[in-house]
Amino acid sequence: MVSKSVEAWYWSKRPILSTQFFGQIMSEKRYGLLMKFLHFENSDKFDKKTHPNPKLRKIFDIHEMLVQKFKSAYTLNQSVAIEESLVAFKGLIGWKQYIPTKRARFGLKFFQLCESESGYIWNSIIYSGKGTIFMDEYEHYGLSTKCELTLIHELKNNGYLLITDNFYTSPEVAEILLKYKTDVIGTVRGNRKGLPAEFKTLKLKKGEIKAFQKGKIMDLQWRDKKTLTMLSTIHNAELVSVESRKSTTKQKPKVVVDYNRSMGAVDKSDQCLSYYPSTRSRQRKYYKKIFRHLLDQAVWNAFVLYKKNGGDLKHVAFRMKLIERLCEEGRGLPSSKVPKSIENVARLTGRHFPSLVTSTGNKKYSARKCAVCC
Repeated sequence: MVSKSVEAWYWSKRPILSTQFFGQIMSEKRYGLLMKFLHFENSDKFDKKTHPNPKLRKIFDIHEMLVQKFKSAYTLNQSVAIEESLVAFKGLIGWKQYIPTKRARFGLKFFQLCESESGYIWNSIIYSGKGTIFMDEYEHYGLSTKCELTLIHELKNNGYLLITDNFYTSPEVAEILLKYKTDVIGTVRGNRKGLPAEFKTLKLKKGEIKAFQKGKIMDLQWRDKKTLTMLSTIHNAELVSVESRKSTTKQKPKVVVDYNRSMGAVDKSDQCLSYYPSTRSRQRKYYKKIFRHLLDQAVWNAFVLYKKNGGDLKHVAFRMKLIERLCEEGRGLPSSKVPKSIENVARLTGRHFPSLVTSTGNKKYSARKCAVCC
Protein backbone atom coordinates (compact mmCIF):
# COMPACT_ATOMS: atom_id res chain seq x y z
CA MET A 1 0.00 0.00 0.00
CA VAL A 2 2.87 2.34 0.83
CA SER A 3 5.58 2.05 -1.80
CA LYS A 4 9.12 3.26 -1.15
CA SER A 5 12.17 2.80 -3.33
CA VAL A 6 14.45 1.60 -0.52
CA GLU A 7 13.30 -0.84 2.16
CA ALA A 8 15.19 1.02 4.90
CA TRP A 9 13.00 4.07 4.26
CA TYR A 10 10.01 2.29 5.79
CA TRP A 11 11.69 2.70 9.19
CA SER A 12 13.24 6.11 8.51
CA LYS A 13 12.59 8.84 11.08
CA ARG A 14 13.20 11.69 8.67
CA PRO A 15 10.05 13.82 8.46
CA ILE A 16 9.75 13.53 4.68
CA LEU A 17 9.99 9.70 4.81
CA SER A 18 8.60 8.78 8.21
CA THR A 19 5.86 6.13 8.40
CA GLN A 20 5.41 5.21 12.06
CA PHE A 21 3.18 2.23 11.37
CA PHE A 22 6.00 -0.06 10.23
CA GLY A 23 8.16 0.56 13.28
CA GLN A 24 5.22 -0.12 15.58
CA ILE A 25 4.59 -3.52 14.00
CA MET A 26 8.16 -4.73 13.56
CA SER A 27 11.68 -3.37 13.91
CA GLU A 28 13.89 -3.02 10.86
CA LYS A 29 16.39 -5.48 12.31
CA ARG A 30 13.76 -8.15 12.87
CA TYR A 31 12.35 -7.69 9.38
CA GLY A 32 15.83 -8.00 7.92
CA LEU A 33 16.44 -11.25 9.78
CA LEU A 34 13.10 -12.68 8.63
CA MET A 35 13.88 -11.85 5.02
CA LYS A 36 17.41 -13.20 5.33
CA PHE A 37 16.29 -16.58 6.63
CA LEU A 38 13.10 -16.87 4.57
CA HIS A 39 13.20 -20.44 3.26
CA PHE A 40 10.58 -22.87 1.95
CA GLU A 41 12.25 -26.26 1.59
CA ASN A 42 14.39 -28.67 3.56
CA SER A 43 17.74 -28.75 1.80
CA ASP A 44 18.85 -31.79 3.80
CA LYS A 45 16.07 -33.91 2.29
CA PHE A 46 16.46 -32.66 -1.28
CA ASP A 47 17.18 -35.34 -3.87
CA LYS A 48 17.69 -34.09 -7.39
CA LYS A 49 16.85 -37.49 -8.90
CA THR A 50 13.43 -37.81 -7.25
CA HIS A 51 12.26 -34.19 -7.04
CA PRO A 52 9.52 -33.34 -9.61
CA ASN A 53 11.16 -30.06 -10.61
CA PRO A 54 14.68 -29.44 -9.23
CA LYS A 55 14.85 -25.95 -10.75
CA LEU A 56 11.92 -24.80 -8.63
CA ARG A 57 12.73 -26.81 -5.52
CA LYS A 58 12.98 -23.70 -3.33
CA ILE A 59 9.41 -22.61 -4.08
CA PHE A 60 7.79 -25.77 -5.45
CA ASP A 61 5.91 -26.86 -2.31
CA ILE A 62 4.53 -23.38 -1.60
CA HIS A 63 3.29 -23.00 -5.17
CA GLU A 64 1.63 -26.42 -5.19
CA MET A 65 -0.04 -25.78 -1.84
CA LEU A 66 -1.46 -22.41 -2.89
CA VAL A 67 -2.73 -23.73 -6.22
CA GLN A 68 -4.60 -26.49 -4.41
CA LYS A 69 -6.09 -23.90 -2.06
CA PHE A 70 -7.18 -21.75 -5.00
CA LYS A 71 -8.90 -24.74 -6.61
CA SER A 72 -10.70 -25.90 -3.48
CA ALA A 73 -11.91 -22.43 -2.48
CA TYR A 74 -14.00 -21.68 -5.56
CA THR A 75 -15.91 -23.32 -8.41
CA LEU A 76 -15.41 -21.46 -11.68
CA ASN A 77 -18.16 -20.12 -13.92
CA GLN A 78 -18.51 -21.59 -17.40
CA SER A 79 -16.15 -19.23 -19.24
CA VAL A 80 -12.42 -19.51 -18.42
CA ALA A 81 -9.32 -18.11 -20.10
CA ILE A 82 -5.69 -19.16 -20.48
CA GLU A 83 -2.87 -16.73 -21.03
CA GLU A 84 0.67 -15.92 -19.97
CA SER A 85 1.67 -13.71 -17.07
CA LEU A 86 5.17 -12.29 -16.58
CA VAL A 87 6.74 -11.42 -13.21
CA ALA A 88 9.50 -8.86 -13.71
CA PHE A 89 12.91 -10.38 -12.93
CA LYS A 90 16.36 -9.61 -14.33
CA GLY A 91 18.48 -11.94 -12.24
CA LEU A 92 20.82 -14.58 -13.64
CA ILE A 93 18.60 -17.56 -14.32
CA GLY A 94 18.46 -19.89 -17.30
CA TRP A 95 14.69 -19.89 -17.83
CA LYS A 96 14.07 -16.16 -17.72
CA GLN A 97 11.72 -15.12 -20.54
CA TYR A 98 11.46 -12.13 -22.85
CA ILE A 99 7.94 -11.15 -23.92
CA PRO A 100 7.94 -7.73 -25.65
CA THR A 101 4.16 -7.33 -25.40
CA LYS A 102 4.23 -7.47 -21.60
CA ARG A 103 4.99 -4.46 -19.44
CA ALA A 104 7.87 -6.18 -17.64
CA ARG A 105 9.37 -7.66 -20.86
CA PHE A 106 11.95 -9.73 -18.93
CA GLY A 107 10.89 -12.05 -16.15
CA LEU A 108 9.50 -15.33 -14.87
CA LYS A 109 6.61 -16.69 -16.91
CA PHE A 110 3.41 -18.14 -15.49
CA PHE A 111 0.81 -20.03 -17.52
CA GLN A 112 -2.47 -19.18 -15.81
CA LEU A 113 -6.08 -20.35 -15.97
CA CYS A 114 -8.49 -17.64 -14.83
CA GLU A 115 -12.20 -17.05 -14.73
CA SER A 116 -13.12 -14.70 -17.59
CA GLU A 117 -15.67 -12.71 -15.63
CA SER A 118 -13.75 -11.97 -12.44
CA GLY A 119 -10.10 -12.76 -13.15
CA TYR A 120 -9.94 -15.33 -10.32
CA ILE A 121 -6.66 -17.25 -10.68
CA TRP A 122 -7.64 -20.92 -10.44
CA ASN A 123 -4.56 -22.75 -11.71
CA SER A 124 -1.03 -21.85 -12.78
CA ILE A 125 2.19 -23.40 -14.04
CA ILE A 126 5.60 -21.78 -13.55
CA TYR A 127 7.62 -22.10 -16.73
CA SER A 128 11.13 -23.41 -16.02
CA GLY A 129 12.35 -24.46 -19.45
CA LYS A 130 12.69 -28.17 -20.17
CA GLY A 131 11.94 -29.01 -16.55
CA THR A 132 8.43 -27.53 -16.62
CA ILE A 133 5.93 -30.01 -15.17
CA PHE A 134 2.97 -31.08 -17.31
CA MET A 135 0.62 -34.05 -17.02
CA ASP A 136 2.33 -37.24 -18.18
CA GLU A 137 -0.53 -38.15 -20.51
CA TYR A 138 0.03 -34.94 -22.53
CA GLU A 139 3.83 -35.07 -22.83
CA HIS A 140 3.71 -36.17 -26.49
CA TYR A 141 2.01 -32.90 -27.52
CA GLY A 142 3.69 -29.57 -28.26
CA LEU A 143 4.31 -26.98 -25.54
CA SER A 144 1.17 -24.91 -26.04
CA THR A 145 -1.11 -27.96 -26.30
CA LYS A 146 0.20 -29.82 -23.25
CA CYS A 147 0.20 -26.60 -21.23
CA GLU A 148 -3.43 -25.93 -22.12
CA LEU A 149 -4.57 -29.49 -21.44
CA THR A 150 -2.70 -29.63 -18.12
CA LEU A 151 -4.26 -26.39 -16.87
CA ILE A 152 -7.79 -27.49 -17.73
CA HIS A 153 -7.34 -31.16 -16.84
CA GLU A 154 -9.59 -31.08 -13.76
CA LEU A 155 -12.33 -29.18 -15.63
CA LYS A 156 -12.75 -31.72 -18.42
CA ASN A 157 -16.18 -33.21 -19.15
CA ASN A 158 -17.95 -30.40 -17.31
CA GLY A 159 -19.07 -28.24 -20.24
CA TYR A 160 -16.62 -25.37 -19.79
CA LEU A 161 -15.88 -22.75 -22.45
CA LEU A 162 -12.18 -22.02 -22.91
CA ILE A 163 -10.95 -18.66 -24.25
CA THR A 164 -7.41 -18.64 -25.65
CA ASP A 165 -5.08 -16.49 -27.74
CA ASN A 166 -3.22 -17.54 -30.89
CA PHE A 167 -0.39 -19.20 -28.96
CA TYR A 168 -2.73 -21.93 -27.69
CA THR A 169 -5.49 -22.12 -30.31
CA SER A 170 -5.32 -24.72 -33.07
CA PRO A 171 -7.68 -27.18 -34.78
CA GLU A 172 -5.82 -30.00 -33.04
CA VAL A 173 -6.56 -28.60 -29.58
CA ALA A 174 -10.19 -27.91 -30.53
CA GLU A 175 -10.73 -31.54 -31.54
CA ILE A 176 -9.13 -32.81 -28.33
CA LEU A 177 -11.21 -30.48 -26.14
CA LEU A 178 -14.43 -31.47 -27.89
CA LYS A 179 -13.77 -35.07 -26.87
CA TYR A 180 -13.71 -33.83 -23.28
CA LYS A 181 -16.97 -31.85 -23.69
CA THR A 182 -15.12 -28.54 -23.58
CA ASP A 183 -15.73 -25.75 -26.11
CA VAL A 184 -13.12 -23.24 -27.24
CA ILE A 185 -12.99 -19.74 -28.72
CA GLY A 186 -9.76 -18.09 -29.75
CA THR A 187 -7.68 -16.22 -32.24
CA VAL A 188 -5.50 -18.49 -34.34
CA ARG A 189 -2.44 -18.01 -36.50
CA GLY A 190 -3.27 -18.18 -40.19
CA ASN A 191 -0.58 -20.78 -40.92
CA ARG A 192 -1.65 -23.28 -38.25
CA LYS A 193 -1.76 -26.89 -39.34
CA GLY A 194 -5.33 -28.02 -39.97
CA LEU A 195 -6.71 -24.66 -41.11
CA PRO A 196 -8.17 -24.33 -44.63
CA ALA A 197 -5.44 -23.82 -47.23
CA GLU A 198 -7.35 -20.81 -48.63
CA PHE A 199 -6.53 -18.78 -45.51
CA LYS A 200 -2.87 -18.56 -46.53
CA THR A 201 -3.62 -16.84 -49.85
CA LEU A 202 -7.00 -15.23 -49.18
CA LYS A 203 -7.09 -11.44 -49.61
CA LEU A 204 -10.15 -9.84 -48.09
CA LYS A 205 -11.36 -6.26 -48.30
CA LYS A 206 -12.33 -4.37 -45.16
CA GLY A 207 -15.53 -5.79 -43.70
CA GLU A 208 -15.44 -9.00 -45.75
CA ILE A 209 -15.69 -12.39 -44.07
CA LYS A 210 -14.84 -15.96 -45.05
CA ALA A 211 -15.73 -19.00 -42.94
CA PHE A 212 -15.40 -22.78 -43.11
CA GLN A 213 -17.22 -25.33 -40.98
CA LYS A 214 -15.98 -28.80 -40.05
CA GLY A 215 -18.29 -30.52 -37.61
CA LYS A 216 -18.55 -28.18 -34.62
CA ILE A 217 -15.33 -26.35 -35.48
CA MET A 218 -15.69 -23.09 -37.39
CA ASP A 219 -12.66 -21.35 -38.91
CA LEU A 220 -13.24 -17.72 -39.84
CA GLN A 221 -11.28 -14.86 -41.37
CA TRP A 222 -12.50 -11.29 -41.12
CA ARG A 223 -10.87 -8.14 -42.37
CA ASP A 224 -11.00 -4.98 -40.27
CA LYS A 225 -7.82 -2.92 -40.04
CA LYS A 226 -5.96 -6.22 -40.30
CA THR A 227 -6.96 -9.75 -41.19
CA LEU A 228 -8.16 -11.62 -38.12
CA THR A 229 -8.42 -15.41 -38.00
CA MET A 230 -10.72 -16.99 -35.42
CA LEU A 231 -11.65 -20.51 -34.36
CA SER A 232 -14.77 -21.44 -32.43
CA THR A 233 -16.76 -24.54 -31.57
CA ILE A 234 -19.96 -22.69 -30.58
CA HIS A 235 -20.34 -20.01 -33.28
CA ASN A 236 -21.22 -19.69 -36.93
CA ALA A 237 -20.50 -16.83 -39.34
CA GLU A 238 -23.27 -14.64 -37.90
CA LEU A 239 -22.75 -10.86 -37.98
CA VAL A 240 -24.02 -8.50 -35.29
CA SER A 241 -24.28 -4.71 -35.10
CA VAL A 242 -21.86 -3.06 -32.69
CA GLU A 243 -21.72 0.60 -31.72
CA SER A 244 -18.23 2.05 -31.98
CA ARG A 245 -16.65 4.80 -29.89
CA LYS A 246 -17.62 7.39 -32.48
CA SER A 247 -21.31 6.46 -32.03
CA THR A 248 -21.40 4.76 -35.40
CA THR A 249 -22.69 1.25 -36.02
CA LYS A 250 -20.64 -1.41 -37.76
CA GLN A 251 -21.03 -5.11 -38.48
CA LYS A 252 -18.77 -7.58 -36.69
CA PRO A 253 -18.74 -11.38 -36.48
CA LYS A 254 -20.42 -12.51 -33.27
CA VAL A 255 -17.42 -14.70 -32.45
CA VAL A 256 -15.20 -11.59 -32.38
CA VAL A 257 -17.60 -9.71 -30.12
CA ASP A 258 -17.85 -12.61 -27.67
CA TYR A 259 -14.08 -13.11 -27.68
CA ASN A 260 -13.38 -9.45 -26.91
CA ARG A 261 -15.92 -9.54 -24.09
CA SER A 262 -14.51 -12.69 -22.49
CA MET A 263 -10.77 -12.49 -23.07
CA GLY A 264 -8.43 -10.59 -20.81
CA ALA A 265 -8.99 -12.34 -17.48
CA VAL A 266 -5.26 -12.75 -16.90
CA ASP A 267 -4.61 -9.17 -17.97
CA LYS A 268 -7.31 -8.00 -15.57
CA SER A 269 -5.75 -9.78 -12.61
CA ASP A 270 -2.25 -8.63 -13.62
CA GLN A 271 -3.46 -5.06 -13.90
CA CYS A 272 -5.01 -5.10 -10.43
CA LEU A 273 -1.94 -6.78 -8.94
CA SER A 274 0.32 -4.13 -10.45
CA TYR A 275 -1.42 -1.38 -8.46
CA TYR A 276 -0.17 -2.64 -5.07
CA PRO A 277 2.75 -5.03 -5.70
CA SER A 278 4.59 -6.67 -2.82
CA THR A 279 7.45 -7.75 -5.10
CA ARG A 280 10.64 -5.70 -5.02
CA SER A 281 12.16 -4.62 -8.33
CA ARG A 282 15.70 -5.41 -7.16
CA GLN A 283 14.98 -8.80 -5.66
CA ARG A 284 17.79 -11.17 -6.69
CA LYS A 285 16.43 -14.43 -5.30
CA TYR A 286 13.97 -15.86 -7.79
CA TYR A 287 12.07 -17.91 -5.20
CA LYS A 288 11.48 -14.85 -3.01
CA LYS A 289 10.22 -12.99 -6.06
CA ILE A 290 7.81 -15.81 -6.87
CA PHE A 291 6.72 -16.08 -3.22
CA ARG A 292 5.75 -12.42 -3.06
CA HIS A 293 3.90 -12.74 -6.36
CA LEU A 294 2.00 -15.75 -5.00
CA LEU A 295 1.04 -13.66 -1.96
CA ASP A 296 -0.33 -11.02 -4.32
CA GLN A 297 -2.33 -13.69 -6.14
CA ALA A 298 -3.75 -14.97 -2.86
CA VAL A 299 -4.86 -11.47 -1.85
CA TRP A 300 -6.44 -10.89 -5.26
CA ASN A 301 -8.34 -14.19 -5.12
CA ALA A 302 -9.51 -13.35 -1.61
CA PHE A 303 -10.85 -10.03 -2.89
CA VAL A 304 -12.70 -11.76 -5.76
CA LEU A 305 -14.34 -14.18 -3.31
CA TYR A 306 -15.20 -11.28 -1.02
CA LYS A 307 -16.98 -9.47 -3.86
CA LYS A 308 -18.80 -12.62 -4.95
CA ASN A 309 -20.12 -13.03 -1.41
CA GLY A 310 -21.69 -9.58 -1.42
CA GLY A 311 -18.79 -7.44 -0.22
CA ASP A 312 -19.03 -3.74 -1.05
CA LEU A 313 -15.46 -2.57 -0.39
CA LYS A 314 -13.27 -1.53 -3.29
CA HIS A 315 -9.95 -3.23 -3.93
CA VAL A 316 -7.81 -0.68 -2.09
CA ALA A 317 -10.16 -0.57 0.91
CA PHE A 318 -10.22 -4.37 1.06
CA ARG A 319 -6.42 -4.56 1.14
CA MET A 320 -6.23 -1.95 3.89
CA LYS A 321 -8.80 -3.83 5.95
CA LEU A 322 -6.91 -7.08 5.40
CA ILE A 323 -3.64 -5.51 6.57
CA GLU A 324 -5.31 -4.17 9.70
CA ARG A 325 -6.81 -7.55 10.56
CA LEU A 326 -3.51 -9.37 10.02
CA CYS A 327 -1.74 -6.88 12.27
CA GLU A 328 -4.39 -7.35 14.95
CA GLU A 329 -4.05 -11.13 14.79
CA GLY A 330 -0.25 -11.09 14.86
CA ARG A 331 0.29 -8.33 17.39
CA GLY A 332 1.39 -10.06 20.60
CA LEU A 333 4.37 -8.83 22.58
CA PRO A 334 6.23 -5.80 21.18
CA SER A 335 9.00 -6.77 18.80
CA SER A 336 11.65 -5.35 21.16
CA LYS A 337 10.74 -7.79 23.94
CA VAL A 338 11.65 -11.46 23.80
CA PRO A 339 9.32 -13.82 25.70
CA LYS A 340 10.97 -15.90 28.38
CA SER A 341 11.30 -19.59 27.73
CA ILE A 342 8.92 -21.82 29.66
CA GLU A 343 10.74 -25.02 28.83
CA ASN A 344 12.12 -25.18 32.40
CA VAL A 345 9.05 -26.42 34.26
CA ALA A 346 11.03 -26.39 37.53
CA ARG A 347 10.03 -22.75 37.85
CA LEU A 348 6.45 -23.92 38.35
CA THR A 349 7.05 -27.04 40.43
CA GLY A 350 10.46 -26.64 42.09
CA ARG A 351 11.39 -25.23 45.50
CA HIS A 352 12.37 -21.58 45.17
CA PHE A 353 15.28 -20.16 47.16
CA PRO A 354 17.51 -17.10 46.78
CA SER A 355 21.14 -17.26 45.73
CA LEU A 356 23.71 -14.56 46.44
CA VAL A 357 24.97 -12.33 43.64
CA THR A 358 28.29 -10.88 44.73
CA SER A 359 29.15 -7.26 44.18
CA THR A 360 31.37 -6.22 41.29
CA GLY A 361 33.30 -3.14 40.33
CA ASN A 362 30.20 -1.58 38.82
CA LYS A 363 27.92 -2.79 41.60
CA LYS A 364 28.57 -1.58 45.13
CA TYR A 365 26.23 -3.87 47.05
CA SER A 366 25.53 -7.57 46.66
CA ALA A 367 22.05 -8.78 45.69
CA ARG A 368 19.98 -11.92 45.73
CA LYS A 369 18.01 -13.65 42.99
CA CYS A 370 15.99 -16.83 42.78
CA ALA A 371 18.12 -19.79 41.72
CA VAL A 372 15.14 -21.45 39.96
CA CYS A 373 13.50 -18.54 38.17
CA CYS A 374 16.66 -16.79 36.93
